[in-house]
Amino acid sequence: MYAVPLAARRGPRVALLTTYLGDDGQLVHDVVRHGLDGLVIEATGTGHVAPAVADALAQAAAAMPVVFASRTGRGEMLRGYYGFEGSELDLHRRGLVRAGFLDGPKARLLLWAGLAADSGPAAIRAAFAEYGGG
Repeated sequence: MYAVPLAARRGPRVALLTTYLGDDGQLVHDVVRHGLDGLVIEATGTGHVAPAVADALAQAAAAMPVVFASRTGRGEMLRGYYGFEGSELDLHRRGLVRAGFLDGPKARLLLWAGLAADSGPAAIRAAFAEYGGG
């Protein structure tokens, strides 16, 4: 569990975006450009995005923690079934953190708590593995 020192500073800024048909990844680039602290992307179905979005997310993951969740609101994402560009396996290989069965808002809250507690990438991944089954 995280020990979050809320009085120590303003909370981290964590964006929650939902991918959509025709998404070109520009909103992901905007999140990075504006210097946010983390990003959760709600991917389609079991955790897939368009190739352009996958590229943008990989660039974002080099600058901040990026978590991918399903936008369906319920059910666990796939872990390694599809390997095409933008698939759940591809996103994980690109350094994104799998939210498991957590939906976007819950994943955002867990990422926010990890960042507020100054957790590093390994601790954030471990938290999603524990609380989201990711």
